[in-house]
Amino acid sequence: MADVVSPEVRSRMMSGIRGKNTRPEIFLRKGLHAEGFRFRIHAPLPGKPDMVFPKWNAVLFVHGCFWHGHNCHLFKWPSSRPEFWRTKINGNVTRDEANITKLLEAGWRVGVVWECALKGRTRLDSSRAIESCSKWLKSSRKRFELAGA
Repeated sequence: MADVVSPEVRSRMMSGIRGKNTRPEIFLRKGLHAEGFRFRIHAPLPGKPDMVFPKWNAVLFVHGCFWHGHNCHLFKWPSSRPEFWRTKINGNVTRDEANITKLLEAGWRVGVVWECALKGRTRLDSSRAIESCSKWLKSSRKRFELAGA
């Protein structure tokens, strides 16, 4: 099926998608800050984690399901320019894996919160999402992933 908007409008729409300070990031920041966690944002580490918790030796990524190829209801392969999108999204997934490996090798604990955990029909209760992140930060587990139900 052809796109319902012109290429110029689509380009403008896509350029408006932010990579930093997204709603899911801000929601988690506020919730974790209220729980007493202090963090740095956009630190210069592999993969540019969204939140870095030096006291807990942990980093947290907030991944958009579309851009990072999550297998959930929020992700659907685009029908226009399929080769471009497969290359783009598969490249993001490969880069994510490499960056997580680098962080783990450097001694960081790594968490990923998927967009579907915070929005959409499978979203978790907001207090449960914050509580899950909080419990992980206080634990000694190296990896953490939070997705929708």
